[in-house]
Amino acid sequence: MSKQPDPLRIDFHLLDRQIVDSEGGLVGNVDDLELSVGPDGVPRVAAILVGLQPLGDRLGGTIGRWFSALGRRLSMPDNTVLRIPYTMVTTVGSEITLAVRRDQLVEPPLESWLREHLIGRIPGADHEGQ
Repeated sequence: MSKQPDPLRIDFHLLDRQIVDSEGGLVGNVDDLELSVGPDGVPRVAAILVGLQPLGDRLGGTIGRWFSALGRRLSMPDNTVLRIPYTMVTTVGSEITLAVRRDQLVEPPLESWLREHLIGRIPGADHEGQ
């Protein structure tokens, strides 16, 4: 059962909130949302978008264009954005809690690249929890 405020306000309850997985691990922040219109004509949140590119698109202006360009520049060729279906949200409160663990989400290509080419080259980086 999902715990959400009624009515749910996108600007107050969702945007810029931290997202945590089912075990409390940080996933990211809500940078933008994908909306859809239901059969009754009422708009609904379809997905949460995470990343520099959706944040820049939402902000607009010069800073927004910089963020979007940086997000595109740092991402892999497919420009994948972390898209979390809203059906995975269990609680909307001071943070957004998901029903799944972080490792069950699609990993953004930028994170994979950073782990492989930057973090993985730091001495001792492969000894998690030691």
